[in-house]
Amino acid sequence: MMSTVGNPANIFWHENPVRKAEREKLLNQQGCVVWITGLSGSGKSTLACSLGRELQTRGKLSYVLDGDNLRHGLNKNLGFSPESRTENIRRTGEVANLFADAGLICIASLISPYRKDRDACRALVPDNKFIEANLIFTDLL
Repeated sequence: MMSTVGNPANIFWHENPVRKAEREKLLNQQGCVVWITGLSGSGKSTLACSLGRELQTRGKLSYVLDGDNLRHGLNKNLGFSPESRTENIRRTGEVANLFADAGLICIASLISPYRKDRDACRALVPDNKFIEANLIFTDLL
């Protein structure tokens, strides 16, 4: 999808004066993305919530981005065509990367059938901090 933002020449990236390493030191953990994918009913959300609970008991700050929950808000204008699925994954990957940059362990749980879309999300997350758990899901492409 194309950006609907006005003149991109007027959009600038602003560096955060608090570096990622400082946030991670404060939290005593390293931010990362745990991407759980699989077919509907494969247990993605159950696994994500269990992992989030276990991390909490170990004193680690995490957040679950559940695909169904995201479709109630951030992604509510998207359907299920291949193009919409790609945009759904792209948006989720961007948010997951922001959480990881903040120092959180972000657990993304959603149907993401296309390897190229997951690889694009992996490319967003620096330092090999993207962990993929594929619950018996054969890539469509």
